[in-house]
Amino acid sequence: MPSDNETLQAIGNAFATARLTAGLTQEQLAELAGISRPRYRDIEKGTVAARATTLTNIARALGLEMVLIPQALLPALQALMRPDEEDDLPAFSALPDDDYHETKFSRS
Repeated sequence: MPSDNETLQAIGNAFATARLTAGLTQEQLAELAGISRPRYRDIEKGTVAARATTLTNIARALGLEMVLIPQALLPALQALMRPDEEDDLPAFSALPDDDYHETKFSRS
């Protein structure tokens, strides 16, 4: 299990990536989330903890939603986030297995 410091940095990195993808500055995002830029900067750097409501406001300003999932489901979620790996099928597919193979490999 990651340390608190690693968790804060992971959250901050996720917010930074989403912010940059959205083309927002720290100032703009802080304003959308209703917090100061220095406070947002520290959260993004992973140097401070924040209340759940603050994290939720930041996430929603980025068009994201924070969720809690059981740790036992984390491997399945991580597998869903890596659908392009060639050596393994995703943990979930909207297509039956036969259709997945036909679609994926007929496009190559």
